[in-house]
Amino acid sequence: METLSNSHAIAERLAEICNAQPFVTRFSVRNLKTGETIERGADEETPSASTRKTSIMMAALKAVHEGRLDLNEPITYEARLAEEVASGMFRYLTPGIVISLRDAITGMMVLSDNVCTKMVFERLTLEEVDGYCKSIGLAGTHHRFLIPPLALSPDHALKSVTTTTARDQTMLLQMILDAQTSPAVQERLGTSAELSAYALQTLKNQILRYAIPSRLPFGTVVAHKGGTGKRGRMNAGIVYRDGTPFYIISAYTDEVPQVMPDGTPGYTMSLETIGRLSRACWDGFFQ
Repeated sequence: METLSNSHAIAERLAEICNAQPFVTRFSVRNLKTGETIERGADEETPSASTRKTSIMMAALKAVHEGRLDLNEPITYEARLAEEVASGMFRYLTPGIVISLRDAITGMMVLSDNVCTKMVFERLTLEEVDGYCKSIGLAGTHHRFLIPPLALSPDHALKSVTTTTARDQTMLLQMILDAQTSPAVQERLGTSAELSAYALQTLKNQILRYAIPSRLPFGTVVAHKGGTGKRGRMNAGIVYRDGTPFYIISAYTDEVPQVMPDGTPGYTMSLETIGRLSRACWDGFFQ
């Protein structure tokens, strides 16, 4: 069992990593062995970027559970879906391809493909997804757009984008994890055991390995979703060790400069900071 002194040392190390950079870093970290949570600015509203897609996925799965959507529904890739899209692979492909809603959710999550995000989100409503977040307790999460405008400036206002909090994302990931075995949490999320397992596996299928996994041993299982924003980078996920959920970390950088004083791109250091936070948890919680 982790000692109080060790817990304090981990909290100090996490603060030290954040304080070493000129930008804002907010995080919520939960040791799944002890249940202890360490936070920094965790209830402060921050741009969500693509970490918002975890809640979009869960809202879609609720609609599937209720019979309003079908994971096998065929969706045709139309040229219009590539407009104002700056992420993923589909925008470079030939229109006319047909995939299932299940595959669209996969593309939205594992490659953060915003053509796929449009495919999924167009079968819901903005109000539905935002209301879903509020209904499961994510009070600090506000869905404002289908796809954020490409022309946003690095100093854009919070209300120009979808926002969330680090605490909300840790809470959501904890619920997805708990729903693997808890009928009560399945009911809260509006899903079944099967759909909850699908959600967790989809998070584990994430291909992008920056931020949270970047400093962990090769092959470490991380069920996560990252994000690229004009103001910073973010990542929220569940880290496994020896086949068991080890810790949850939701980290959001903000007010990141385009270029650091030494010439390093700001986004590089924001991703590196999240990676260092994750490694500190990996080392510190293993006691």
